[in-house]
Amino acid sequence: MSEDVLKEAKEAFRLCEERESENRREALDDLRFARLGEQWDERIRKQRDRDGRPYLTVNRLPAFIRQVVNDARQNKPQIVCHPADSAADPQTADILNGLIRQIEASSKADHAYDTALECAVTLGFGWFRINTAYAEDDAFDLDLTIERIANPFSVWGDPHSTAADSSDWNLGFVTELMTKAAFEARYKGAEAVDWSSGAYAGLSSSWLDGDGVRVAEYWTRAESRRRVLMLSNQQVVGADVYALRKDELDALGLEVVGEREVRSHAVRQRVLTGAEVLEERDWPGRYIPIVPVYGEEVNVEGRRRLRSLVRDAKDPQRMLNYWRTASTELVALAPRTPFIGPRGAFSSDVEKWSSANSESHAFIEYDGPTPPERQPFAGPPAGALQEAINASDDMKAVIGLFDASLGAQGNETSGRAILARAREGDVSTFHFVDNLSRAIAHGGRILLDLIPKVYSGPRMVRVLGPGGQRLPPVKIAPASAAVQAPQGGPAGAERVYDLGLGKYDLTVETGPSFTTRREEAANQMIELMRANPAVAPLIGDLLAKNLDWPGAEEIARRLQALLPPEARGIDPQLAQLQAQMEQMKQAGLQQIQALRDELTQALASAADLQVRLDAERGRTALEARKVEIQAFEAQTERMKALKDLGAGAPGLGPALV
Repeated sequence: MSEDVLKEAKEAFRLCEERESENRREALDDLRFARLGEQWDERIRKQRDRDGRPYLTVNRLPAFIRQVVNDARQNKPQIVCHPADSAADPQTADILNGLIRQIEASSKADHAYDTALECAVTLGFGWFRINTAYAEDDAFDLDLTIERIANPFSVWGDPHSTAADSSDWNLGFVTELMTKAAFEARYKGAEAVDWSSGAYAGLSSSWLDGDGVRVAEYWTRAESRRRVLMLSNQQVVGADVYALRKDELDALGLEVVGEREVRSHAVRQRVLTGAEVLEERDWPGRYIPIVPVYGEEVNVEGRRRLRSLVRDAKDPQRMLNYWRTASTELVALAPRTPFIGPRGAFSSDVEKWSSANSESHAFIEYDGPTPPERQPFAGPPAGALQEAINASDDMKAVIGLFDASLGAQGNETSGRAILARAREGDVSTFHFVDNLSRAIAHGGRILLDLIPKVYSGPRMVRVLGPGGQRLPPVKIAPASAAVQAPQGGPAGAERVYDLGLGKYDLTVETGPSFTTRREEAANQMIELMRANPAVAPLIGDLLAKNLDWPGAEEIARRLQALLPPEARGIDPQLAQLQAQMEQMKQAGLQQIQALRDELTQALASAADLQVRLDAERGRTALEARKVEIQAFEAQTERMKALKDLGAGAPGLGPALV
C-alpha cells in the first residue's frame, strides 16, 4: 500500500514541478532583482569589473512594494460570520466571530497574512495555512491556528486547480529540505539511514540532492458520500454522529424526520520522503488547509501564469541603473580639464603646472607673453540625466504608483487633487489587496468547517470583541448540552453554545486604503462645514472620529452627547420620557438624601439624650453610694464609742454588745 502511495506522490510532485517551473523561475528572478538588488547582467558586470568601470544600482522597487504592502497592513480584512439557516442564530454568529478573532490574535495571523501578501506583491504568490495545536502543554484540548509560510517556494499546489482561492485543490505539497543528520534525528530517533542503497539510492535530485533530503507533507482530497439526518428540532447531523448520541437525543425527545445522502470530501495528510511514508492522519475538514495569495493571474493556453508587481518594471529599473551609472561615470571619471598655452609657456614651474589639477598653489609662473588658459567644464551630461528621469517615470507608469501615492510632491496644488491622485494609485494596485481578501475569505471558510469538529467537546473558550477587547469566556458543548439551556432561557442562566448547530456563511470587510478613505472623509466633512456651517454641530462627532488625533474618540463621544435625541437616532417621545424619569430619579435621590440627613440628626440627638441619661444615673448611683458610706461610717463610730464605754465599766461592754 505504501508503495502505491509513494508512486502516486512522486508522480504528482513531478507534475507539479513541470507545471510550476516557469512561474517559479520568474518568481525567483523577481525576488533577487527587487529585494536583493541583483539587477545587472552577470556578463556586463564582469566586463565592467575588468575595465574598472562602475555599475551602480539605484533600486526603487522596494519603495513600491512597501507602499502596497503597508497600505494593506493599515486596512486589515475582517472575517464576519452571518446566520445562513433557521437553525443558526445571531448570538452564536457573534461567538464564532469572537472565536475567529481569538484564533487570529493568539496565532499571530497578521504575520501570516502580511508575509503572504508581501510574497504575492514581490514574486507573484504567497501562502498561509490552517493547523491544529494543543491549547496547553498539559492539556488535551485542541485549538486552531493560522500559520505563516515564510518560504513561498516550499508549497506546490494542485496543477489542475482553476479556483482563485484553492477551494478546488485535490492535492498539494508542503516541502522542507533537511540535512540528512537532521532527518535522522527527527524521524529516525538518531537511527542511521543507509543512503547509498535501498529505496533512497534510486531517488531523483528532486527528493535527494547531496546532503539534503526532501520531506513533504502530501495532502490529498477524495470525494465521498455520507448520510445526514434532520432531527425534529431542525438540526442536521451526520448519521455517524446520531449513532453515537442516540441515547442523549432520544432523552431530549428528538426524532429523525428526514434523511438524505450528500456529497462530501475526505482529506488525508501524509508525511513522506521519496522512499518511505513517515506519518499519516485523517484531516477533520473538507478542504486542504493551505491558502494561496496570488498576484496578477493570467491564463495562457490553459496554464496559470502568476505575475508580481515588479515584473514589468524591471526593464525601466535597468534603464535607470544604466543611465545613472553613465552620468556618474561621465562626471566623476571624466579627465581633468587641461591648461592650454603656446609651446614653452610651461617651462617655468613645470612641477607646479603638472600638479595644477590635483593641488592648490599660491602662484605659478609661465613663460612668454600669453598666459595659459583652462578649458571650461562641459557640465553634467544632460542627455543621460534626462534618460534617467524618463526611466523613473516609466517605472511609475508601469506599476501605477505616482508621486502622490509615494508621498512625494507632484504638480497637484489642491488637497482634493492630491487625494484623487493617491486614490488612483490605490485603485491601480487594489487587485493585490483584493486577492488577499479572497484568501482570507477562504481561510474563514476552512475555520468555519473545522470549528465544530475541533471545538466539539464541552469546554470554555476565549473570545475577543470587535475592537480586540477580551470578553468573558463562553461555554460550548454538543447539541445535547446546548439544548438544556436554550436561547431565551431564564434571566441569569448560563448560555451553552453549540457551534455545530446551524449553518453560517461569511463575508470579508475590506476596501481601498483605510488611511486614504479616512482622510478623504474628513476633508469632505470639512468642505461641507465650510459650505454650510449650520451642519457643524450635527456632524462634529463624525469628523472627530475620522481625524487622527490622540483622544479623537473621546472628543467624538462628548460631541455626540450634545446632539439632540433625534440626531442620535432616539425617539423624541422616548427621550422626553427618559428625561422625566431622570428628573424623578434626581428628585427621589434628593428626598432620600434629606431623609438621611434627618435620620443622622435624630441619631445625634438620641445619642446626646442617652449621654445625659447615663450621667444622671451615674450621679444618682453616686449619691446613693455616698449615703451608704455615711451610714457605714456612723455605724463604725457608734460601735467604737460602745467599745470605749465597755472598757471603762467592766462587764458592761460585753453585755451591750
